[in-house]
Amino acid sequence: MKNSLLTFALSTVLLTACVSPKVYKDLENKYADLKKENNALADENAALLQTKNATSNDFIKLKSEYDEAVDIKNKLAADLAASRTNYNTLKDSYDALEKNSSSALDENTKKNKELLAQLEAKEDALAAESARLETLKAELESRSQRVAELESVIASKDAAMTELKNTISSALTDFEGKGLTVEQRNGKVYVSMENKLLFKPGSWAVGQDGTKAVNQLGEVLAQNPDISVLIEGHTDNDPFAGTNQISGNWDLSTKRATAIVNILENNKTIKRDNLTAAGRGEFAPIASNETNEGKAKNRRIEVVLTPKLDELSRLLEKR
Repeated sequence: MKNSLLTFALSTVLLTACVSPKVYKDLENKYADLKKENNALADENAALLQTKNATSNDFIKLKSEYDEAVDIKNKLAADLAASRTNYNTLKDSYDALEKNSSSALDENTKKNKELLAQLEAKEDALAAESARLETLKAELESRSQRVAELESVIASKDAAMTELKNTISSALTDFEGKGLTVEQRNGKVYVSMENKLLFKPGSWAVGQDGTKAVNQLGEVLAQNPDISVLIEGHTDNDPFAGTNQISGNWDLSTKRATAIVNILENNKTIKRDNLTAAGRGEFAPIASNETNEGKAKNRRIEVVLTPKLDELSRLLEKR
């Protein structure tokens, strides 16, 4: 009975994996759309980094202007204090001269008026510089807050992806040394599974160990609904020499990617619109195809997990 159920399940997977030319064309179109989306995300990520660098540069410039304004304010304050001292000295002199000579009194009055005029001018300059300093300070605080927000969101995304990587690594510990690796690069998590873990040569039916690994990965993905999941199928550069059901390496890699999606779809908690299957054929190798070891590494399924950048987009729109 158990063998009959296993045979039925295998037949179901094989029938599901066989796609019509129309479905295959749809997959190709979906992959093209995904590739555009992936390029757009890469461009958006680069734009975000450029914006962060520009904001940081603005922050440094404003800090320099702020420091310069503080120096000017301090100098004006010192000049004001010196002028007030001179004024008091002259006033004392004026009081003394007032008792002795009217001519000296006139001269002292003239100097006193000049000094008062200078004092008023310096007070006005100090007030204007204080106002400019407050404006610069407010702008500096605003830019500083924006830089801090961007850095916080980026750090939060990186930390979330690091946590996701660690969770996946922990969930797939049983498959270490069996052709499975988990890496974090460019803000994304890459789960790579060699074909020796998943498929027999020329086949797109996933074996028992491979199904177990994909299901365990699916349990982690089900807990992360805000992650886009791209499943890429890859082959080596050997021409496909299998059945007439496959037209070549492109077709084989697409059917294998679709087979992984079909397994993940069994987990009803995973959002279907987060899943995309794509065939890359032999055109994205990670090792040399000149050796058997390199070819084995190139024959793989690569699951690319990408975070959504809605919060970063919102911060950019505030600029």
